[in-house]
Amino acid sequence: MGIYIHIPFCKQKCHYCDFHFSTSLKNKEDLISCLLKEIEIQKSYLNEEIVETIYFGGGTPSFLDALEIRKILDEVYAQFAVISNPEITLEGNPDDFTFQKLQELKQAGINRLSIGIQSFNDTDLIWMNRAHNASQATKCVQDAQNLGFDNVTIDLIYGLPEMTLEAWKMNLQKALDLNVQHISAYNLTVEPETTLHHLVKTGKSKPLNDAAGAEQFEVLINTLEKNKFKHYEISSFGKEGYFSKHNSSYWKRKFYLGIGPSAHSFNGNTRQWNVANNSKYIKAIKVGEVPLELEELSESDRYNEYILLGLRTIWGCEFDYIKSEFGEERLHTLKQQLLNCSHQMNIDEQSFSLNKKGKAFADHIASELFV
Repeated sequence: MGIYIHIPFCKQKCHYCDFHFSTSLKNKEDLISCLLKEIEIQKSYLNEEIVETIYFGGGTPSFLDALEIRKILDEVYAQFAVISNPEITLEGNPDDFTFQKLQELKQAGINRLSIGIQSFNDTDLIWMNRAHNASQATKCVQDAQNLGFDNVTIDLIYGLPEMTLEAWKMNLQKALDLNVQHISAYNLTVEPETTLHHLVKTGKSKPLNDAAGAEQFEVLINTLEKNKFKHYEISSFGKEGYFSKHNSSYWKRKFYLGIGPSAHSFNGNTRQWNVANNSKYIKAIKVGEVPLELEELSESDRYNEYILLGLRTIWGCEFDYIKSEFGEERLHTLKQQLLNCSHQMNIDEQSFSLNKKGKAFADHIASELFV
């Protein structure tokens, strides 16, 4: 079971981003005190299950100093039972991770870093409106390794309108040269109400090239698998023993609690999500209320989620689980549906998962199998 803590602050807005955050820090102290209070309020949500992972996401959690991170961790430990050596991940940007900051974060208890590099090409970084440059990205990873961080993941983005296949191969090679343990790579998408959406709509940026993105995805898979990375989830590649335990809990539908504005939680039967507004969040928490919406999951919801999430992973979906949870008739219908996409699947008597061809169409295939 995991706890996710959303830190809703960023230095500047990346052109492609539609996550909830603010570039104003005026409510920072209030928000941190409310995170601590929400942890206490929500302590019964997970039915006393043991916490195995803690994840600081955002936003840009590296905006917080080590003392603030330690305060939040102390409150988690005070309110929950936590295993002796949990995976504690902190996301951040290279321009925030100075050598001293990294040193302090390690002392505060962070044992896994997720570094938002996105590209080792300065032209790409400027186009995305990132705050760092390529040399900062490289130095950040090297500093972390020199300080003893032995579980480092980096984010990369492919499918940019001007990105050539050679430029993408260069990005991957630079990542491999740094010898990180995990790489998360995402195909750029144009989300509504983002700067990128406006740029494409007004003709100031070329539209995305789906064919180029698909080719870069194929190169990504082949390159990383040749270098001892396992493609264990559509966007995630880890060396043996270095899969993200926290993110894997999402895909395996383990329980998790989200703390902070816009954070999501799941306890098997319901999903809930906090208001995506810092001021409203702070106002409600101060009077002891968590400002959230809640959804009761129907049997169809649970089935569709199981298919969608399972097909994103190397573990796939199990026939026995579907039979026990959703019935013999549902299993029979599913097996008939699988005949239509068997060329994109690995299917045996116990389970089914996507093969290399199918991974490029994961969401579409899942939707074809939905109730």
